[in-house]
Amino acid sequence: MNQLTQAINRHLESEFQASHTYLAMSIWLRERDLAGFSQYMHAKSDEERTHAARMIAYLVDCDDEVILPTIQAPPRHWDSVQQLFDRVYEMEKEVTASINQLYSLADERAERSAAAMLDWFVEEQIKEEAEARFVRKRLRLAGDNAAALLLLDQQFLEGTALAHVKATMMGFSNQGA
Repeated sequence: MNQLTQAINRHLESEFQASHTYLAMSIWLRERDLAGFSQYMHAKSDEERTHAARMIAYLVDCDDEVILPTIQAPPRHWDSVQQLFDRVYEMEKEVTASINQLYSLADERAERSAAAMLDWFVEEQIKEEAEARFVRKRLRLAGDNAAALLLLDQQFLEGTALAHVKATMMGFSNQGA
């Protein structure tokens, strides 16, 4: 197994671990009757599994070996919604660093197909970090105000909380078109 294939297989652990952790976060939020935040984190969990599936498809299409990782049990408790989303942001930055390392390795080895596959992930991580930063800022503004937290939760439930971020990112993605 070549070095890039090994690195992609190692990265799969990051994607699956994030999915598992986001599912645990969704449960924690749901237990606190924060259905909007819970729904959002459940969708993020699904999204991370989709990211892993995309990399697995690449490996299979290249006739490379896929090694499914062992996933550790994620944390189950956070002190606050703010702390939870601080962790989301940290995790997204860790995933970005891992993808950047994969991209550098693909570049060093002139693996054009891997670089092409990773282009999508690079852009996706820009969006992921922007979303996480936005949520953290909103939660900081809400502070200890329960009404503000519930309003933000309702916006997530209605799907309107991230409309501004997504619109901004759409403009970013279309710049190269």
